[in-house]
Amino acid sequence: MAMEPTVKVALGTAAFGIFWVLAVFPAVPFLPIGRTAGSLLGAMLMVLFNVITADEAYAAVDLPILGLLFGTMVVSVYLERADMFRHLGRALSWRSQGGKDLLVRTCVVSALASALFTNDTCCVVLTEFILKIARQNNLPPKPFLLALASSANIGSAATPIGNPQNLVIAVQSGISFGDFVFGILPATLVGVVVNAAILLCLYWRELSDEKCVDVSHDALPAEVVEEDDVTSHRFSPATMSHPRRGRLPDGSAAPDAAGCEAHCCEPPVKPNGEAFAAKEAALDGVGIHQRRGSAARVTTKEEEYCCFNSAEEKEAAMDEEWKNRLWKTCVYAITLGMLVALLLGLNMSWSAITAALALIVLDFKDARPCLEKVSYPLLLFFCGMFITVDGFNKTGIPSTFWEFMEPYARIDTPTGIVILALVILLLSNVASNVPTVLLLGARVAASAAAISPAAETNAWLILAWVSTVAGNLSLLGSAANLIVCEQARRSQQFGYTLSFFSHLQFGFPATLIVTGIGLLLIKSN
Repeated sequence: MAMEPTVKVALGTAAFGIFWVLAVFPAVPFLPIGRTAGSLLGAMLMVLFNVITADEAYAAVDLPILGLLFGTMVVSVYLERADMFRHLGRALSWRSQGGKDLLVRTCVVSALASALFTNDTCCVVLTEFILKIARQNNLPPKPFLLALASSANIGSAATPIGNPQNLVIAVQSGISFGDFVFGILPATLVGVVVNAAILLCLYWRELSDEKCVDVSHDALPAEVVEEDDVTSHRFSPATMSHPRRGRLPDGSAAPDAAGCEAHCCEPPVKPNGEAFAAKEAALDGVGIHQRRGSAARVTTKEEEYCCFNSAEEKEAAMDEEWKNRLWKTCVYAITLGMLVALLLGLNMSWSAITAALALIVLDFKDARPCLEKVSYPLLLFFCGMFITVDGFNKTGIPSTFWEFMEPYARIDTPTGIVILALVILLLSNVASNVPTVLLLGARVAASAAAISPAAETNAWLILAWVSTVAGNLSLLGSAANLIVCEQARRSQQFGYTLSFFSHLQFGFPATLIVTGIGLLLIKSN
């Protein structure tokens, strides 16, 4: 693509620069409007400066990615209500050896989930849960958030469905699912191990075992660790569609009238209105604080499962509990069906949206409380980013840069592979990884095909590996990073701000090391 006129190139670069600055520094003093508004501002300037037309701007919005994000956010809300995260917490903390062990487990779970559910889905579902684990164990959230995002990116490289750029590569190259997986899996496995080792080296002292406590119990601490960067808001969980009554969470029967007197300090209250919300909070392990002066009494689960007045009430409670368990089973089954659809290569966004709508219909009640939990500012941010990046690509700067570097980036020499990897790393962090794949894919493959068919396959795998791991270099390197950052910042109970530079301190060296090791393993296949 030839360079556009100088005026258009200058205006397009200025619009992209404004977007980049506001995305990196969402609270800059001269324009503290945040990432979402900054993204939309960059998109608007691209149209106002006539870098792209309004129709081109609409066409640049990647609806499949937005649909995938929306669907997985809704699914994650229902998975939270179905206690999946509580079960996952028990799995992560089962016989845990401390903070370091939890960090390694976070890396493994994140990498595996991202390979199967895509890295964006993994980060949407697990971010607040990882924050909760860190807070409840009195551990710093930063290493766990970095572990989640970086391992999700690395793990997603293993399959064609792991991330959007891999899907583009699989379609354009014609490489089979099996050849893709076996060609890049060794690099992925070693990359996850090396990435976890780097995190442990950087945060060894902060992950002191003396701070860690077991979180596998049902009862959770009523208060979390307060830090300067923690928001003062508190989380109000969505009301369970099927309240749990009649049995304790471990499956045992609730205490009867005689046994109830040993636990209950006050007469039972019917679960309606505020009392019902309080009861649900207690059942989730949060506890109810009834402050009298300076003292506070925490109502336990056993106290909330108070006596039933008759056999009919007990029977009704058991029936309600059975319906609740059936509902949870259906939630897990629908989520598993979405995973199978993704593994079969069906449309990712429609698979996620279909699963979300199936869960909404299954719940059989007003879906507004669940839909209100969707991060719509994040979806708007991606809309603006797609338009801004497309406008920058149309200036011709990325294309001209590749034409200059192409003679030096042939994969038949080690030097050429290194140069190609550096070009992909740079463009993936400036213009985003999906546009980089769209821009370089056919050109890199054509250059490698002149060498041999095997070299062409290697070129596609190298492009998939480097463009994916490049997402770990900076906060703007991948959608997964931004999802983790925004979800963590917006978390009302465990909010944490992951800054651009704190991510860069880990991401820059880790990306170079993991990328280099992976290139050696891909080259040997």
